[in-house]
Amino acid sequence: MIRKKDECGIEYREHMRDGDGTVELTSLIAGPEELNNKGRLFSKITLKPGCSIGYHLHDKDAELFYIMKGTAEYNDNGNIVTVTAGDVTICPTGTSHGIANHTDETVELVAVIVYA
Repeated sequence: MIRKKDECGIEYREHMRDGDGTVELTSLIAGPEELNNKGRLFSKITLKPGCSIGYHLHDKDAELFYIMKGTAEYNDNGNIVTVTAGDVTICPTGTSHGIANHTDETVELVAVIVYA
């Protein structure tokens, strides 16, 4: 199966997880069945300058980010770390995270959420 980029839905979430600004999510799957029902999200996320995804807990799933473009501050279970293009973040089940763009450039990342 191939999904062309113009077939991917785009959603805008204001104050995602109590973060700042509006986050753009481009869904790369049509639903969990395309992940064999082992996950619920596979998306490209765009954080414009000043935007963030607020700090939150993953109690029933895990989330991974692959940073494609830009520099962001990643809250890794309370530890703030700078991440840049090529970095991978892993938020295992039972831990928390958040990400913020405090730069003047756009941050792009791929996010995957898998079930525990």
